[in-house]
Amino acid sequence: MNHEQERTLVVALGASNLSRGLSRLLKASRCCSLSAVDLVVAAGHGRSYGANSRIWKRSLPSICESGLWRSLDRLLRSGVSKNSQRLAVITDIGNDLLYGFSTEQLATWLEEVIHRLHQQQFNIIITKLPVESIESVGPFRFRFLKTFFVPGCQQSLEEIKEQSREVNDNIVHIAKKYQISVIEQPGSWYGLDAIHIRRSCLEDFWRRVVECWSEYKCDTNTHQETSLRSTWQEWFRIGAASAEVRSLAGVMLFTPQPVFQLGDTTRVFLY
Repeated sequence: MNHEQERTLVVALGASNLSRGLSRLLKASRCCSLSAVDLVVAAGHGRSYGANSRIWKRSLPSICESGLWRSLDRLLRSGVSKNSQRLAVITDIGNDLLYGFSTEQLATWLEEVIHRLHQQQFNIIITKLPVESIESVGPFRFRFLKTFFVPGCQQSLEEIKEQSREVNDNIVHIAKKYQISVIEQPGSWYGLDAIHIRRSCLEDFWRRVVECWSEYKCDTNTHQETSLRSTWQEWFRIGAASAEVRSLAGVMLFTPQPVFQLGDTTRVFLY
């Protein structure tokens, strides 16, 4: 078996919390691998699983229609990760509710991405919505958050709360169907806006992901002794990296992938 065949393939799907935790995700991926890593990510503030999304003047394609799947197919066909671990995490699931999509539509999109990963024999982790945090939001805070983050949102606070509970029920149902791990997210992880994990709790979140991945025979000794904080150089490079395709003020921009390769031959792809 050559070196290329021993690479670990990690797929991460999400939105703002995933983007804010990319450096920790990179470290978590290394903690769960005895070989170099190919980290393939679809994330970004306001990202939707099934629709194009726009935050201010930046637009991104949906996760379902992003270039991640084309890249993943290419990596798998090349045999790069044919004989190695395949790990996946699916998180940041609530944005589509704020955009007005039904819980049934969101469940369809989630099952689609899970089905694709399951077909390729990934060990998948999915996070529930932070219902405890969402339930704590009152009318005044909801109006402020909606105006600041999603001014086009038409749902009432009670509708969002009810839909969040329904989504979690759907997640549990899908997880049982595909026999995948589910992570609960305590309200204490979340701050004033109820949807973004506190920076002080990001390491707790990714450590929980590593613990779940460790059930699939990851390098458990490594994650028990190592902080999930990357070096500042890696943090800066990841923070400055751009997705393959994005639109800024109506101008389509393209960034070749992988967006960078680190010294240990770990490669990072962003979509």
